[in-house]
Amino acid sequence: MLTARIAVLVSGGGTNLQALMDARGRGELPHGSLALVIADKPGIRAIERAREGDIACAVIPRREPGFEEKVLTALRNYQIDMVVLAGFLGILSADFIRRFPGPIINIHPSLIPAFCGKGFYGLKVHQAALDYGVKVTGATVHYVNEVPDGGKILLQRAVDILPGDTAETLQRRVMEQAEWKLLPAAAERVAADVVAARAASPAKE
Repeated sequence: MLTARIAVLVSGGGTNLQALMDARGRGELPHGSLALVIADKPGIRAIERAREGDIACAVIPRREPGFEEKVLTALRNYQIDMVVLAGFLGILSADFIRRFPGPIINIHPSLIPAFCGKGFYGLKVHQAALDYGVKVTGATVHYVNEVPDGGKILLQRAVDILPGDTAETLQRRVMEQAEWKLLPAAAERVAADVVAARAASPAKE
């Protein structure tokens, strides 16, 4: 069976990477192959998860010169069809997005268009939701374009905010109830589209 080769970009613990690996183990990612993990800093837990899951891993520090060029080279070398940003804290440039030919998707811990865009990441998103006083938050998987968190929405799931929530407790609930469910489902949907497009295109000589 044809599969789409997936690269996962990570910046931290890799819990969303783990959700993808777990989905793969349950047979819920039939059209996708987790082919590469790119970590933008050394020593993070996501690197260990990649190794435990028998996935090739490259460490490319985001703060070093030529980061995006090095990432593009790795994507070409591993023949990557699509990219998943899973807790990746960088913002990819418009040039990068133009040059990578496949789809790029991202998981964001809010119901876009609320609490999103430049500066909204990690606990900051959840603290903003608490400060504003909203009663419902959630997570969104969207396509990546040149506008931070501005691409077309693929999937969303709402999560209730409970009395006494802190940014930390809310973050955990959003991950458990939304992120870890949405990201594998969205990755499979996009991978299936990639495979269908490849099957429909003329065979290359």
